[in-house]
Amino acid sequence: MREAYQSDLRHIVDDLLDMADLVGTALEAATTSLLEGDLGLAERVIAADTHIDERQVELDTKAVELLARQAPVAGDLRLLVAALRMSSSLERMGDLCAHVALVARRTHPELAVPARHREQIARMSELGGAALREAAQVIADRDLALAAQVEKDDEELDDLMLEVSREISRGEGYTNGQVVDLTLLIRFYERIGDHAVSLVRRVGFLVTGDSLDTLNERVDVSEF
Repeated sequence: MREAYQSDLRHIVDDLLDMADLVGTALEAATTSLLEGDLGLAERVIAADTHIDERQVELDTKAVELLARQAPVAGDLRLLVAALRMSSSLERMGDLCAHVALVARRTHPELAVPARHREQIARMSELGGAALREAAQVIADRDLALAAQVEKDDEELDDLMLEVSREISRGEGYTNGQVVDLTLLIRFYERIGDHAVSLVRRVGFLVTGDSLDTLNERVDVSEF
């Protein structure tokens, strides 16, 4: 009976890692659809978001059932509580990838990102993907030292968001639609980074029992 319980706990972690892999694939595809104007790829990202949502429901159901049946304490309890929060962050990251793809679909056949900002958007996506991969490794290995790299990636993401925001605020050479789309896009990518930070902080809670949310007050994933 105890072996089955421990196996269920391991499956919870495996499910989180599977969700992270799905989100990483969605992020890469959404950015490609955005920068290359690939409508078919954008449609696939949008459709695949339902699968990420379903995985969250499945994971949360398993976690709640274990909480009810096993009445876990100490580290096991922290794992299940953290898993419920992490699955929510991963689901929101999937939603944000779908939002990027929706912008690509809405502007097709035109590209939503002007040439002058392609490199910045590509870098934001790259940083978000790196932060997600590192967060997944932190979840798998409980490596709190690696969590610092996720914070570093998020800081660069924030800096890029501010850089693009300053450029478009001047309003020179942009259509109204481009201003709206770029403002949304940089926010979507920035929030992906924030959710990656939230993931590693949940692992910090899991390992130490202490909340790490006060490390960086700029990170607040209560919206988006």
